[in-house]
Amino acid sequence: MNQNHIAAIILGAGKGTRMKSDLPKVMMPVAGKPMINHILDTLKSMQVEKIVTVVSEDGALVKEAVAPYQTAVQKEQLGTGHAVKCAQAELGAFAGTVLVIFGDTPLITAHTFLKAVQKVEEGYAVVVLGFTPDDPARYGRLKMKGTELLEIVEYKDADEAERAIRFCNSGCMGFDGRYLFDILSKIGNENAAHEYYLTDAVAIARHMGLKCTAIEGNSKEVASANTREELALLETFYKERENW
Repeated sequence: MNQNHIAAIILGAGKGTRMKSDLPKVMMPVAGKPMINHILDTLKSMQVEKIVTVVSEDGALVKEAVAPYQTAVQKEQLGTGHAVKCAQAELGAFAGTVLVIFGDTPLITAHTFLKAVQKVEEGYAVVVLGFTPDDPARYGRLKMKGTELLEIVEYKDADEAERAIRFCNSGCMGFDGRYLFDILSKIGNENAAHEYYLTDAVAIARHMGLKCTAIEGNSKEVASANTREELALLETFYKERENW
């Protein structure tokens, strides 16, 4: 596996509103360090070639935290697909594996990221990081047929059979960089929120005749934090990390 052909886009434009904090969400500390810096440490250990963090217009704190790595500005919050697209100029014609990582998931291991890279190198254009939680709750479900990922079904759109699927979407994805921005350019916003959803990338890639798959991560490593309670849980998981 050629570890020198990996780039990463970190989505870091979220506000810390639900954390009841003025800090951007990715700057909230886990084990005494901003969440986003844990992700950077993992990517550095993998010798990732290029890292671009997508920040909001008032994202100076995040920009400072990720320096000397590049940042791209998402001027309007138009969804996750739009956020990734904002990094296109910085990423340029990068043709290796591009990992898309949410900045509030600081515990995903290098081992798991490299499993996604391996799948891209095997010929999959889109690789989704899935997990099997004790309670699938309202997570998007991953519909598989053997090793092929057919689609990501949002909980609200899922029928009874689909809601019975326990394999869930963590949000993190790996893409073949040769196809990433072509796929993103085809994502529409014909939905209630008028947003461009990254999850639509699977259906679009398949429509283009490309292969998609999913790998499974530990449900603790893919944990994210939107609230103070979830942040405290990340702290606990971080301490347990060596025993996973």
